[in-house]
Amino acid sequence: MDKKARYLLAAIRIGLGWIFFWAFLDKLFGLGRSTAPKDAWLAGGSPTAGFLGFATQGPLAELYKSIAGNPIVDTLFMIGLLGLGVALLLGIGLKIAGAAGPLMMLLMWSAQLPPATNPLIDNHIIFALLLMLFPAVKAGHTLGLGAWWAEKTRTAPILQ
Repeated sequence: MDKKARYLLAAIRIGLGWIFFWAFLDKLFGLGRSTAPKDAWLAGGSPTAGFLGFATQGPLAELYKSIAGNPIVDTLFMIGLLGLGVALLLGIGLKIAGAAGPLMMLLMWSAQLPPATNPLIDNHIIFALLLMLFPAVKAGHTLGLGAWWAEKTRTAPILQ
């Protein structure tokens, strides 16, 4: 692959990683962007209660409302945000991120059907496609620890 393309994919990977990692930090500490300090997970708030409880729409809205604020759902969501953020920022574990991330994006997409600005596709679908692309092109090897990680995990290829 062309050197410019490798660096462009690395920049996209890092940028997307920051989106997930920032969402994790903001929900954990209540940094005042999407989450007020009083609603932080560490202050006893729920990272899923607001969105799933009030912003869901469409055919699956009642399902999502029924799980809003559930501690297991909160924990899985936060693990997903942290895992995707760290994997993408560091360029490691992209095979797992490329499988689990699109599932998380599909669930988030399905919570607001139809999407607000397009009858089918929104940023969640694009993020899912990018998450599947990164391991296919070894995007973690450029500006990341992907090559080192691949060597360390060569006996467990799924971790790469």
